[in-house]
Amino acid sequence: MATQRKHLVKDFNPHITCYICKGYLIKPTTVTECLHTFCKTCIVQHFEDSNDCPKCGNQVHETNPLEMLRLDNTLEEIIFKLVPGLREQELERETEFWKKNKPQENGQDETSKAEKPKVEEGDENQDDKDYHRSDPQIAICLDCLRNNGQSGDNVVKGLMKKFIRCSTRVTVGTIKKFLSLKLKLPSSYELDVLCNGEIMGKDHTMEFIYMTRWRLRGENFRCLNCSASQVRSQDGPFYQSYPMVLQYRPRIDFG
Repeated sequence: MATQRKHLVKDFNPHITCYICKGYLIKPTTVTECLHTFCKTCIVQHFEDSNDCPKCGNQVHETNPLEMLRLDNTLEEIIFKLVPGLREQELERETEFWKKNKPQENGQDETSKAEKPKVEEGDENQDDKDYHRSDPQIAICLDCLRNNGQSGDNVVKGLMKKFIRCSTRVTVGTIKKFLSLKLKLPSSYELDVLCNGEIMGKDHTMEFIYMTRWRLRGENFRCLNCSASQVRSQDGPFYQSYPMVLQYRPRIDFG
């Protein structure tokens, strides 16, 4: 009777480790364009600086590679079964991370929270609501892009107050929600947001768009009503002396 061959976990390492961090795949995420798999955190951080796959070098997406990512829950379960104790270790690390970072995120620490005298609930809530005002701010002009009579132009109109100031962490998705609220659009109605004629992905932040689209190619573009008021961050001058222009229009389905 033939003896059954035993395999060591290290025999499977080339298939269950991340190309970027070299550790076991945590929340394995596959790039649908080339089918290479990485840790979710690793690949998301990589796409902040590049649109190419770190393993094969192929371009994943021209503007928003995050749209081409898919979680592989089946592979995650296989890895947890192959590597003893990995699931428990990861849960422990995640719990420890949130214990350390959650107080800091709220602008508090454990000692100050314990020593802080009790205040009325209303006052405490007011102190905690920073609304990202301490973030670096950016001035934006939201300009309605007319499409020569395209269906939807009668619904999507220009804003009465097109200039806003917001955190650089605000995403295009949030800008779309803001526009839908101000223009009183139906919940099913979708918009495109553009910078220099290029459609921006919903996960793009204002800082990312400024650094990669506006600062490099917006020198010759001006909104007619834009004033030259300089926006400063907490560390001094950060942005150009005129607002970044984002245009919006009814979403075009290219089918």
